[in-house]
Amino acid sequence: MSTFPTRIDIPAEKRDKLIALLNQHLADTFDLASQTKFAHWNVKGPNFIALHKLFDELVDKLEDHVDEIAERLTALGGVAMGTVRQSAAASRVPEFPAGTHKGQEVVAALADRFAAVGKLSRAAIDSTDALGDKDAADLFTAVSRDIDQALYFLEAHLS
Repeated sequence: MSTFPTRIDIPAEKRDKLIALLNQHLADTFDLASQTKFAHWNVKGPNFIALHKLFDELVDKLEDHVDEIAERLTALGGVAMGTVRQSAAASRVPEFPAGTHKGQEVVAALADRFAAVGKLSRAAIDSTDALGDKDAADLFTAVSRDIDQALYFLEAHLS
């Protein structure tokens, strides 16, 4: 992994671990954003416009987090591995199920993926804190909070 010099006072061996962790979450979050955009484009059914707009709002928040994650890891001296191909290859988010276009099925598929990334984000809070990066822990707290709110919105459609 290539790194660049920084005056941030986190030891290099910890920064390497943080960079790897942040790149993993960059891939996961970017993939979740792309799958949510896919849902936005392809959802069908009587609640189309409400879901279409909701999914677009969720993508906007996810893209903000993608940028924050990438900027944190580059501030630590890393290289953000954030192309579509890099993210897809590294993502732990399951692929969006083929042929899923009906409103409620799309919402359920997204809810599963948001829940998975929320769980990963909460684990990252503890991992980054243990590595001495309170800023990254705070970043993941914000990610987790927004993903949980998005999950609440999605689950409300499933009730």
